[in-house]
Amino acid sequence: MRIAFLSDIHGNATALEAVLRDVRLQQVDKICFLGDLCFRGPEPKRVLDIIRSLDADVIKGNADEWLVRGIQQGEVPESSLEIMNLERDWTLQRLDEEDLKYLKNLPTELILDDGLDSIVHAFHATPTSLFDVVLPDDTTKIEETIMQRDEADLYVYGHIHHPFIRSMHGKNVVNTGSVGMPFDGHPLASYLIADIEEGRHRLHLNRVPYNREHVVEIYKQGGYPNIETMGRVIFYGVRP
Repeated sequence: MRIAFLSDIHGNATALEAVLRDVRLQQVDKICFLGDLCFRGPEPKRVLDIIRSLDADVIKGNADEWLVRGIQQGEVPESSLEIMNLERDWTLQRLDEEDLKYLKNLPTELILDDGLDSIVHAFHATPTSLFDVVLPDDTTKIEETIMQRDEADLYVYGHIHHPFIRSMHGKNVVNTGSVGMPFDGHPLASYLIADIEEGRHRLHLNRVPYNREHVVEIYKQGGYPNIETMGRVIFYGVRP
């Protein structure tokens, strides 16, 4: 089975469409979205409409939770709280009740084993948290928080916007990177293809170009409240 894992679209419909074109060329059997679907991007509604039109598995990320219940004290730096609340208000104006209900009811993890010889455990940040940050070089934290389900052969997550593959204890841990907002200094959209057959799996992180100038222009046309910062993120693939 060939599975595409996409995460952290963040309302970037232009990047999502470019990645989905690439996914179709890969002739995948299944598409999985690992959360952070529409907050902080210029086209939140269009991203949700695209995702909901697909026959895909979808789980929740921390940014989806923020849209549903707000950003709580301590979840972002104090200096960012005011502007992120303005961004949340801007996004909510473009979504309806049905959209928020959809986000609220999303599950928080995927266990893929039906018809597979390997078990895949996928989630947004960790199996027990939408917010915890697990970096690629933090071996202890990967073992303790990512690899919680012993029977899994492959662990896939998003959240950190930094794609990587690590082999540990005869298993693989993969971060998909971000479709809409990479932070690793490489601004091309990132997603994962996993080929799983006969108890083995092959993994490939794909980078896909898209029209970043167009995305920044959509931010501007929509009157986005944090355009300077988000434009820099989109152009250069850096953290806000």
